[in-house]
Amino acid sequence: MKHNHPLIFKLVSVYISAAALTVAVTVSAQQPATAVIPQAVVTLSAQQPLDWGDQLNGTYKNPVLNADFSDPDVIRVGNRYYMVASDFHFMGMQVLESTDLVNWQIISQVYDRFDQPGWDSNQHYGGGSWAPAIRYHAGLFYVYFCTPDEGLFMATARDARGPWSPLHCVKAVAKWEDPCPFWDDDGQAYLGRSQYGAGPIIIHRLSADGRQLLDDGVTVYTGPVAEGTKIMKRDGYYYLIIPEGGVCCGWQTVLRSRSIYGPYEKRVVLEQGSTDINGPHQGALVEAADSTWWFFHFQETHPAGRVVHLQPARWKDGWPLIGVDIDGNGVGEPVAVWEKPMGKEKVKVTPDATPGGVAHSFHASLLSPVWQWNHNPVDSAWSLSERKGWLTFHILPAANLKESRNMLTQKTVGYESEATTRMDCSKLSEGDHAGLLCTGKQFMGVGVCRQEGKNYFYLEEDGARTLLGVCKQKVVSLRVTIDSQRNTHQFAVSADGKHFDKVGTPFSLRMGYWKGSRIGLYSYNIRNKKPEQPSAGSGTVYFNTFRYDVER
Repeated sequence: MKHNHPLIFKLVSVYISAAALTVAVTVSAQQPATAVIPQAVVTLSAQQPLDWGDQLNGTYKNPVLNADFSDPDVIRVGNRYYMVASDFHFMGMQVLESTDLVNWQIISQVYDRFDQPGWDSNQHYGGGSWAPAIRYHAGLFYVYFCTPDEGLFMATARDARGPWSPLHCVKAVAKWEDPCPFWDDDGQAYLGRSQYGAGPIIIHRLSADGRQLLDDGVTVYTGPVAEGTKIMKRDGYYYLIIPEGGVCCGWQTVLRSRSIYGPYEKRVVLEQGSTDINGPHQGALVEAADSTWWFFHFQETHPAGRVVHLQPARWKDGWPLIGVDIDGNGVGEPVAVWEKPMGKEKVKVTPDATPGGVAHSFHASLLSPVWQWNHNPVDSAWSLSERKGWLTFHILPAANLKESRNMLTQKTVGYESEATTRMDCSKLSEGDHAGLLCTGKQFMGVGVCRQEGKNYFYLEEDGARTLLGVCKQKVVSLRVTIDSQRNTHQFAVSADGKHFDKVGTPFSLRMGYWKGSRIGLYSYNIRNKKPEQPSAGSGTVYFNTFRYDVER
């Protein structure tokens, strides 16, 4: 099964305001004919705005996306904006849409699997899609990215909501990274990229359809950890907008030249300076519909990952000025709070404005694009139709949570949040494990396992499993409460879905394999050794709901 087309939500009652935002929504018909989506009530925020993003008063507070959308790239097409970000070993590069650069909705995914060795057996942690680029040319959206092991890939779509074309391998090659296409005024296309280990910056000629490199490339710049180039042209200058200095502590550099092959002048345009925003770099310079300019970049945080900030920008003497030059050294520094790009214009609320705050009932015939599989899914072993209203996992063999197949995840969001799921464990077989995960570099889970003919609540920490007590219920509820600023996470279980008991001690996470913290669902069997054969001794588990509330 594949992910659904984007859900288009029709608001019943409200535009953004400072009032409570509990919004009843219904779903309109931009869906496949087979999709069945029930009405839902979605709590978007509390009585006050969250401590990030849209402040509901004409300003925003960084980060605007307080979730792990690493290496963001953003473009404008008409009066709408589109974002992609690196997803590494998670399927399959989410596409986001916005009308105001602050509130974002996940609308599609570019791909749903990699058809290369190791992706069916969880062998590519930290691999997959590295920093991507999205562009719009001649009526098509283009997305390009490199994987560290397989090559340079691209896909296209007439509509950012999809469908997206199958991945096309432009070049099968290892250790390339961070590509960006560019179509010049004369129709000649180019592609900029860097090399594994960050640098140098190399420019290739590209076929007009973007599917083939026409030469071996020309090195145009070498710098300290120079990567992530984005190419644009303005007033006769070619600009290479590149991060330098490394993920946690780098800065943003801009190069310009009258020729795409250089020589290039250089200027640092954004640095941490006196702020607490470490490594403000790697992103996108965007002209808004009202002719103002804005710059997106990430900030590495633990455990959430690389969250997205938005900076005001302007042009002076042919150079972009980003942020505010607080110390007067000629280099911008990040702002914490700023007037929204569209001023006080009200924007319609949609439940996918952030990934959190949505209850998934699994009544739909297709998964929301908020969900992402860890490595390739085994489509024959999961279903949304086998038991109406439930997500079914036919349990596959694995040694532990990290190696489990059909691990279904979504990004954690915000500073404080809580995820709860309801699970039917009545069909578990000997050796089965299933439950709720919370992962970063560590793989933590709470769930139910079957051992010596009985079901037990259990905890898992990086493959070490601890039994908590006999589980006599057929249906249980599992919960994780997250405080990312304090980096504390607490599991809890419930027999009735109302009264929860904390289990285990609070734990901390670190982002790992280039990705931040995640929540989600999992199952695996430690006795069945026949890969991808759920019928050979393994059982079945069902999930009825998954609710994720972002509280701050």
